[in-house]
Amino acid sequence: MARAASKSGTANKAAAKPAAKRTSSKSKAKAKPSFDNDTLMQFYKDMLLIRRFEERAGQLYGMGLIGGFCHLYIGQEAVVIGMQHALDERDAVITGYRDHGHMLACGMEARGVMAELTGRKDGYSRGKGGSMHMFSREKRFFGGHGIVGAQVPLGGGLAFAAKYRETGGVSVAYFGDGASNQGQIAETMNMASLWKLPLILVIENNKYGMGTSVNRSSAGPALHLRGDAYGIKNKKIDGMNVMTMAEECKEAVEYARTSGPVLLEAETYRYRGHSMSDPAKYRSRDEVNKMREERDPIETLREHLIKSKIVDADALKKIDADVRAVVADSAEFAQSSPEPDPSELYTDILIEA
Repeated sequence: MARAASKSGTANKAAAKPAAKRTSSKSKAKAKPSFDNDTLMQFYKDMLLIRRFEERAGQLYGMGLIGGFCHLYIGQEAVVIGMQHALDERDAVITGYRDHGHMLACGMEARGVMAELTGRKDGYSRGKGGSMHMFSREKRFFGGHGIVGAQVPLGGGLAFAAKYRETGGVSVAYFGDGASNQGQIAETMNMASLWKLPLILVIENNKYGMGTSVNRSSAGPALHLRGDAYGIKNKKIDGMNVMTMAEECKEAVEYARTSGPVLLEAETYRYRGHSMSDPAKYRSRDEVNKMREERDPIETLREHLIKSKIVDADALKKIDADVRAVVADSAEFAQSSPEPDPSELYTDILIEA
């Protein structure tokens, strides 16, 4: 999945721009997002790849082939695919530990991701990083981080580097509703606003931080409004609709390239537990089923494609079969890849400068 080309220009010096008096975005009636048929089909394929990959990862975990932690992205696919559509090769992405979908979205190969999940030599971190710690400089994906919220100040650093080097790139830092209460995120927002950094902060509000409802852990009416305290442009987005996400993210990226940070709250939902070890007894099965039946991002787009006569059901079945084949190949590749040599225990732990 190659990054979509951006129509934004090279970054201008933002310091000369006057600060807006009020930066939070009010809900306004907007025209329904419009995308060409090829783009819509790519959205569908990309989301479906993440869904099928995560389903297979869950199976391999159950078989004991994936060790440690494993946080699945099932249900949240529209968030990362919508954002990725707005980015180009200049831009950097960093996220937390629910990261497999982000890797696939930015173009990392399913084979390499699955091999890393299973701790194999051909994985992106040579089998030593696992689910939460794999990177790709080529795809400008900087992790995968296991410490809650720690990726956000790092994302701020990536944005600072882009501005300092005048690359015109933006940095996108994803984090969850639970992580949004970390102090380091407030510190990052303060610095990003002061220095007008090209940083996009994306809160993937999936309603639960581990097992705690956002309503019990977070004060205030909405997480995106925290941007007001720092003069940061902010908005709440329907994270279960990829077309809405793509449209709003395009606007956010264009703003960040020239004018400074943006805080987006993408309302989404995870169908599985916090991790594979979480039975998710803190919510009802009816709640999960209702979300699946009424707001699933892949089914919503599927219905749109068929209703608009862009494609028929048989063609979508063929796409599903092709995606399943890619995922099956990644699982077979991972299991046939050798484990790292024991000597690897002593590499990548120290650099002398």
